[in-house]
Amino acid sequence: MTYLLSASILSANFANLGEECKNVLHAGADRIHFDVMDNHYVPNLTVGPLVCKALRNYGIDAPIDVHLMTNPVDRLIEDFAKAGASVITFHPEATENIQHSLDLIKKHKCNAGLAINPNTPFKYLEDYIDHLDEILLMSVNPGFAGQAFIPESVENIKKAKAILDKHKKQIPIAVDGGIKLDNISTVAKAGASIFVAGSAIFNTENYSATINAFREKLLIR
Repeated sequence: MTYLLSASILSANFANLGEECKNVLHAGADRIHFDVMDNHYVPNLTVGPLVCKALRNYGIDAPIDVHLMTNPVDRLIEDFAKAGASVITFHPEATENIQHSLDLIKKHKCNAGLAINPNTPFKYLEDYIDHLDEILLMSVNPGFAGQAFIPESVENIKKAKAILDKHKKQIPIAVDGGIKLDNISTVAKAGASIFVAGSAIFNTENYSATINAFREKLLIR
């Protein structure tokens, strides 16, 4: 299995964001993760499409996966796609028409995903599985960086993997929230292949050493 590390800029130094992204990618991260919060769907306010476009203009050419924690989502889907997003995920509860939002992402040539909160019914995954390129499972309640991993999330990962196996789908499962060196192996064994990490990387002094340690836990050689 191919494992990907997605560095969440929510924990980066925003005064030097372009250089931070450049450094974390050089250190071995596979892509950049945007946590987009609107102070409405979640009680926090973060970044918009202009930041994504600025990073592209700065020279960041790695994939950028955009996690929309917003309501509504369709206008931001278009804006982020035009700004250079590679993957766009949204919460099914935050749109009036899930299928329309998924189709809109694909219309703009981005990969489409659903973000599943700890208490979101897996019926959404079952209903839209034929239209997904990724699944983003939240292992914290969305809204803030640096939260602790919810242990019950491991069972949610296994449940999602079982649904994919039942439908004979090879859709990557991304996990976001509290990913650390002491739990990434467990998360991988449960069925995840993409790991979103923010504070666990950006709050360390040596990004390369941290990312190498993650890869050792995943037995990547």
